[in-house]
Amino acid sequence: SLYKVLKRRQRLRYLVIVLEKGIVKSIHGRLLKEFMDVLAMQRMRGTELSGYDLMEYLREDFDFAVSSGTVYSVLYSMERSGLIESKMVERKRVYNLTRKGEATLEAIYAANDVIEGFFARILKGE
Repeated sequence: SLYKVLKRRQRLRYLVIVLEKGIVKSIHGRLLKEFMDVLAMQRMRGTELSGYDLMEYLREDFDFAVSSGTVYSVLYSMERSGLIESKMVERKRVYNLTRKGEATLEAIYAANDVIEGFFARILKGE
């Protein structure tokens, strides 16, 4: 009957919407995890940042809850690479960009068109 066909189409549309939301959320999380170092450097520009500050930034600005272990692992890796440096301030470790970190961030900004084009090709299936 027409009613059954319409109901089936509604269920299929609902399923597609649910799947799309799940896929988008998954990609969102993957991108944020992969580019957490870039986001951290961007946020550190001109200011100091603690691991907790980075977690709050990701939660508030990107609706992304990340574990402290993940954040500190990224920060330690960035510090070992010479992108950031840390110091203790009132029992709290804070991080700021090094010259290498600033240069890296500038290179990323300069390559913005290339990076956007790359993602556009991926997302359009080209």
